[in-house]
Amino acid sequence: MLREILKVFKDIRYVLLATGIALVTFVSAVLLPSTRLLTKILPDHEITIGVKTNLVVSLLGSIQTNFTVLSASYTIAIAILFGINAALFIHYIRKQKTGVSKINRVAGIGGLVSGIFGIGCAACGTFILTWILGLIGAAGLLSFLPLGGEEFGIIGVILLILSIRMMAKKLTEPQTCSV
Repeated sequence: MLREILKVFKDIRYVLLATGIALVTFVSAVLLPSTRLLTKILPDHEITIGVKTNLVVSLLGSIQTNFTVLSASYTIAIAILFGINAALFIHYIRKQKTGVSKINRVAGIGGLVSGIFGIGCAACGTFILTWILGLIGAAGLLSFLPLGGEEFGIIGVILLILSIRMMAKKLTEPQTCSV
């Protein structure tokens, strides 16, 4: 199974694709708690591009200060695994030229969605999940979870690993119908 994954990533296009998707996922996850600040600063025409760039770069450094070790770890893992999963998925689609199995799409998307719910920092907790649950008055339920909602990030990592394993298994199967 690992051999199939490595065979796919011998092609530099898939390495670049996985890296690009992982970077976009990571940057989005780290900047997500700062969206209110960014939406006020970035459109402002009086602030120079250099200042805006410095702000974004400094906000990326918040992974060290605002995230717990656990949340920073699974945020990085989710970004990397999602990039790998997406590259394998695209390779599989190109290889098959047909649809893909429903269970693999569900695991991959489920892993990303669950991981997104777990994104958060030490200051604001699980940012998206708290916001969504706050809309229905259920944010207090997170306090009953042993890790305060960080379980969703861990579940996201597990689902993405499951999706990658299933994709690697699909890549090793013959392209012909088994009947």
